[in-house]
Amino acid sequence: MTCYFKLAEAHWTPPHASWLNQAELFFSALTRRVLRYGDFASRDDLIDKLDRCAIKHNDTAKPYRWTYDGTPLKAA
Repeated sequence: MTCYFKLAEAHWTPPHASWLNQAELFFSALTRRVLRYGDFASRDDLIDKLDRCAIKHNDTAKPYRWTYDGTPLKAA
């Protein structure tokens, strides 16, 4: 488990909520939005489209709301 401190307050995150998961989500969205069906005239065109996608993502980003309550998953 990871612990983050903020002014004498400890915030525990679930063990599956690493920064790597967030990076994987970002690159997955980038692949779906830009790369999968992209048609690029040049390397510079590809870079320009990747930059525009990242800037748009940063402008519209919202905090992630955790829904995991810590209880073990039940078998179906």
